[in-house]
Amino acid sequence: MKTRNNKRWNKALFFMATAVFIAMILYSNALINNIREEERRKVSVWADAITYRADLVSYMDDFFKTIRVAESKRAALLVKAMQKVNDAPLHEDPSFYLEVIASNSTIPSILTDAHGNINYTVNLDAKIANMKHISELGDKKSDFDSLIMPYYKDRYNILYYKESNIYSNLRTAIDNLVEVFFQEIVINDASVPVIVTDSTMRDIITYGMINPEDIQTDEAKAKLIKHFLSHHKPIQIELPHQGVCYVLYDESPVLMQLRYYPIIQFIIIFIFAVAAYLIFTFARRYEQNRVWVGMSKETAHQLGTPISSLLAWSELLKEQEVDPAIMKEIDKDVHRLETIAQRFSKIGSEPELENENIATVIEEFIGYLQSRISSKVAIKVNRNDVKDFDLPINKYLFEWVIENLCKNSVDAMNGNGVIIIDLSEDEKNFFVDISDTGKGIPSNQFNLIFQPGYTTKKRGWGLGLPLAKRIIQQYHKGKLFVKSSVIGRGTVMRIQFRK
Repeated sequence: MKTRNNKRWNKALFFMATAVFIAMILYSNALINNIREEERRKVSVWADAITYRADLVSYMDDFFKTIRVAESKRAALLVKAMQKVNDAPLHEDPSFYLEVIASNSTIPSILTDAHGNINYTVNLDAKIANMKHISELGDKKSDFDSLIMPYYKDRYNILYYKESNIYSNLRTAIDNLVEVFFQEIVINDASVPVIVTDSTMRDIITYGMINPEDIQTDEAKAKLIKHFLSHHKPIQIELPHQGVCYVLYDESPVLMQLRYYPIIQFIIIFIFAVAAYLIFTFARRYEQNRVWVGMSKETAHQLGTPISSLLAWSELLKEQEVDPAIMKEIDKDVHRLETIAQRFSKIGSEPELENENIATVIEEFIGYLQSRISSKVAIKVNRNDVKDFDLPINKYLFEWVIENLCKNSVDAMNGNGVIIIDLSEDEKNFFVDISDTGKGIPSNQFNLIFQPGYTTKKRGWGLGLPLAKRIIQQYHKGKLFVKSSVIGRGTVMRIQFRK
């Protein structure tokens, strides 16, 4: 009954632990879903910001193009005005053209003679304005366009001009704006892997939070783009100098790690549960072993005194010339008590094993046991042509196992039936099969009957089979188990030894 109660408690604890684990998993999944939705919201906001910034960049680019066209027209007008001044007839008033030239406050210009000597500068910094010859510009000369302006026969001046400072500053501003835009893509607030592709979605313009080694080859780029497209819809934007582009993004590393959190959590809990179970089992077995050893030692000690007295009384009765047949049986029982005391004394200590023919040991013990059980029970031993049955065993403990199994069979048959002990072998093992014609054991109790405390007897302690299994497994390195059982027809218990 105690074992059944323990079973119920074990099942209750198992179901409680399972319920707690399921609740934790559900809560973790809910938390992951909330984080996923929050991250999607952040990505959406960040993507909208990218779109707005891209619109701003596009607007600035269009504005920049407009100014560039206007500056080009003004430069062309300035050049035409200078040509008109030089080519104007004497009767024509050049004041209008001179006014156009004088109104130039933005286009940097340098006027030189045919030999490169600088005659006039406008809208240039002081360093260039103080130069005497055009060669002093060095590499900066390539920044200027030039126009030859003949004024008398083979004489001419040269006008050097370039885009205005306003145009240059605007171009620098728009380039900085584009650079800032790309930086915001690379270092994004949503902390997600992101790439910007061209209109064909084949080439990657820029990227963020991605290992550069993952996009070194065209195949790697295509694979990454395909992966991103399978997770989220691309965001179309338009960038200066690039045209239509697409923003592709993936889930953040944090969210990807959280996806595996329930699995990791399950593994940790499982390891902890297994470790706790093993520790608990070891502690329980250790405690049981201590109890068994203590009970065995105490039993052996308590039997010692009456056995010594019985030996003395036996000798005294022999001197009184009591019937020798009676004295022989008394001696057998006293010897039996000594054997039992030795069995109990060996529990908890490493027994001494000696090579014994277990067939002979079984036959001799059955000869003793047969006369002390019900006369309606027959015990038969079949060697089955097995000659060499020598194994290292402890005779006293092994006889105890056979006695427990046989007595259980007698109880299962209600003192009326047949017990057959079959000895057999294969290439690696020796087998001792003990079969009876009793009531049988339900299949769901094959393992339960070996647990301490489990018994179907009204006055049983439930220690016989657990001790027998302990003796076979721990002391003899063998196995003891239920080979087969049929309700109403009998049971076969098997002892297995490695050769």
